[in-house]
Amino acid sequence: AGMRVAVVGAGVSGLTATKGCLEEGLQPTCFEQSQDIGGLWRYTEHVEAGRPSLYPSVISNTSKEMSAFSDFPYPEDFPVFLPNAQLLEYLQHYAKHFSLREHIKFGTTVVSVRKRPDFATTGQWDVVTEADGKQTSDIFDAVMVCSGILSKPSLPLHCFPGIERFQGQYFHSRQYKHPDVFQGKRVLVVGMGNSGVDIAVEASRVAAKVTVCTSRGAWVLSRVFDHGYPWDMVFNTRLMSLIRNSLPGPLSWGLMNYRANQWFKHENYGLQPEKSCLVREPVLNDDLPSYILTGRITIKPGVKEFKDNSVIFHNCPEEEPIDIVVFCTGYDVSFPFLEEAVVKVENKHASLYKYVFPTHLQRPTLAVLGLIKPLGAIMPVTEMQARWVTRVFKGKRANMSSPMYQNAVQTGHVLFGLSFDEVLKTDCLVYTDKLASFIGAKPSVLGLLCRDPRLALTVFFGPCTPYQYRLGGPGRWQGARQAIITQWDRTLKPTRTRVPASSSS
Repeated sequence: AGMRVAVVGAGVSGLTATKGCLEEGLQPTCFEQSQDIGGLWRYTEHVEAGRPSLYPSVISNTSKEMSAFSDFPYPEDFPVFLPNAQLLEYLQHYAKHFSLREHIKFGTTVVSVRKRPDFATTGQWDVVTEADGKQTSDIFDAVMVCSGILSKPSLPLHCFPGIERFQGQYFHSRQYKHPDVFQGKRVLVVGMGNSGVDIAVEASRVAAKVTVCTSRGAWVLSRVFDHGYPWDMVFNTRLMSLIRNSLPGPLSWGLMNYRANQWFKHENYGLQPEKSCLVREPVLNDDLPSYILTGRITIKPGVKEFKDNSVIFHNCPEEEPIDIVVFCTGYDVSFPFLEEAVVKVENKHASLYKYVFPTHLQRPTLAVLGLIKPLGAIMPVTEMQARWVTRVFKGKRANMSSPMYQNAVQTGHVLFGLSFDEVLKTDCLVYTDKLASFIGAKPSVLGLLCRDPRLALTVFFGPCTPYQYRLGGPGRWQGARQAIITQWDRTLKPTRTRVPASSSS
């Protein structure tokens, strides 16, 4: 029989990990603590412990063509940016199409994952799970940790002097569901990530006043980019990636600066990021600049201290009266079921080879998936991680006992310090290509140029859609070429719904 693999979690990463195992002839058992698949994308009205939490208005930041799994395009009538319910529907289609549900145990929590005594020779793990109050222990040949990074809110109250005397209400963005809590209130949003800006925009429709404070600023991009095309289809092309990565750092930063400021000049809106935050992911929001312009939202520097009913910002003498504070301060990485020694997380850095394999295990039989925040969609990246990992488990590729890997570990090379406020220093495209090259699935533009010039040009100049990674190599998919050629048709179909009578085209 095939290797037995335990998959922790049935969200985006867990589903594609389970499918990756089946593709490689391994035997996955996926443990999901809640009653259904979807992870982050499954909205519940109540915040559930140990599970990510969405607010109803969440829409994907990446377009459907860029966010698809590489052998399963979205239905053509789905909108270009997906409301969370439709993204969940897609994941359900995916699970059904590849018969993943029969490998998932719902209502089952992973309590602990421990090395077996003979780990050095077998690489096996003891996995203890709990369902209906009963604990079960099983032996697995390998483990894929797909529990995500959005369950343990980071609320560093010690960084906010005076918060203990603040009389108003405060909570972490994870608790947020509906804007009615802000009705008529003076609201302070701390932090300038995607949820912070979303919540501020939503609050400003009902609140008396909304202030967003940020010490670092951020690039704000619109989902609607050049000529109304989706931002990531314009931005994430092989050509653009090549330009960005061949330029020296300052030039590359200048280019990003130029692009981001074409929509509106960030410094005029108090948003200019500090240069040190070179790679902070941009915030995607179509409303923020117009809401600043119409006075609905005011941007301020970081909080200096809280008073009873007000707050003082750095470099601002006057106090700002406040009734309610939302801390959009992100999440801490946490794997409560793993021993500290397996994934060392020190000051928010995890030492993981290619963000996936803990570097100091004698055998590469435990992998962490989806522990990255790419500038772009997570689905294709975590899917590629799963395709690589399942082949490493089978011993096909990238042998971890190889001198190169051992040497890398000893010299500290190839180790990515991963700080979660910062994004991958590399492009997601460069990273996905690297993993694809490990398994032989990286598309060769030059190779294609001889055989299929039209496809080659679309692959290089067009958006780097995930189907490119199914053109060849293991897991090759017959429909990949067609999916690439028709990617813009699926993008335009849901919006070109009124064709004027005069045009016959």
